[in-house]
Amino acid sequence: MAETKVNNPAAENDEDAALFEKRESVMLTPENAVFSRSEGGLISLDLTGPDGEKEHFERVVVLRSFPITDPDEYIAVREPETRKSRRGHEIGLIRHIREFDEATVALLTEELDRRYFTPEIHRILSVKDKLGYYYWDAETSAGKVSFVVNNISSNIRILEDERIFIFDIDGNCFQISDVTKLDRASYRKIEIYL
Repeated sequence: MAETKVNNPAAENDEDAALFEKRESVMLTPENAVFSRSEGGLISLDLTGPDGEKEHFERVVVLRSFPITDPDEYIAVREPETRKSRRGHEIGLIRHIREFDEATVALLTEELDRRYFTPEIHRILSVKDKLGYYYWDAETSAGKVSFVVNNISSNIRILEDERIFIFDIDGNCFQISDVTKLDRASYRKIEIYL
């Protein structure tokens, strides 16, 4: 599947031309997509089009469409970002990761977990408010961490299943999957924000 290029005389520069260069995103299944680890440790994709034409992507980027609510469904597979094309074109979409074999699931999950690193908070050591910024010290699945949260009402989210996500000023995300499993002192430090 090569990119479809549309000739447009009105496209006067590269930015205008880029608007008319599109590739059709396809559903990726075990029948048409084979993922593997590249020599550089990245993810490669061999794609077979509906017409039987084969296409190789030395490097692809995998992204979750719903990273919090449905982390294993609707996985977008894109070309990497470049200076010229900026955001890479979408190659296709995986409906559900479990459709693939164990080795592929492990490969994709490893990459997704690295991209969406979300340590689990086990214990909250302190939360201090200074001029509208909240300085947290916590023990997590990634060890002891310190992070800063601003606008606490927007950056602490409680889902319907009672999981809590805390987003810091650097864009990192921390999770409390079951607040009832926190020790009493930890819970008292955050209950005012819940």
